[in-house]
Amino acid sequence: MENAVRKKVGIMGGTFDPIHVGHLILGEKAYEQLSLDKVLFMPAGNPPHKRNREGRATDAQRVEMVRRAISGNPHFELSLSEMEKEGFSYTYRTLETLKKEHPHTDYYFIIGADSLYNFATWREPARICHACTMVVATRDHTSVRKLDEEMTFLSQQYGGQFLRLDTLNIDISSEMIRGWLKEKKSLRYYVPDDVIQYIYQNNIYHSVREDISIDGTV
Repeated sequence: MENAVRKKVGIMGGTFDPIHVGHLILGEKAYEQLSLDKVLFMPAGNPPHKRNREGRATDAQRVEMVRRAISGNPHFELSLSEMEKEGFSYTYRTLETLKKEHPHTDYYFIIGADSLYNFATWREPARICHACTMVVATRDHTSVRKLDEEMTFLSQQYGGQFLRLDTLNIDISSEMIRGWLKEKKSLRYYVPDDVIQYIYQNNIYHSVREDISIDGTV
């Protein structure tokens, strides 16, 4: 098996509460620019840094929203690796398990600029770096120079490899989407239609009124 062809797999982790087009575009650009075989969308089951989840989607609802969002893309795949864990889910454990199960696969963990600046606070950052290549997307409020400086520093600190994606600065967050839902604003073109429909049908985030259509307009 020494000559087995190595695969390149991207991982989009997150709570996806809810998933939005920013996640999907980032996954697609990583697939394209890094010549990945596929991208795993991996909802976090019990992230230690987001313990207060009152008023949010359930685990099953978050999984279903991801499933619906990626269903039309043949190289996107839903992974429940972190949803099935007991206790808190930690990135280094997930990556080390995947590496053990798939020794001929190289993993690329995709994060946003905000997460990069918090990377030192993650559990076992050196072990994360040892198990994958970190892929970083830019955001509007972050300069490329500062981003590159931080990537260089973290690479030296933890012995890892950090790559910056050449992406559009799509500054969308799940928090922003939840805020729009509370304000009864339209989510059209920011969230896939099938996901919008699921949110309203299941009254996730307490968002539904009888006079609101699928796109959120009155």
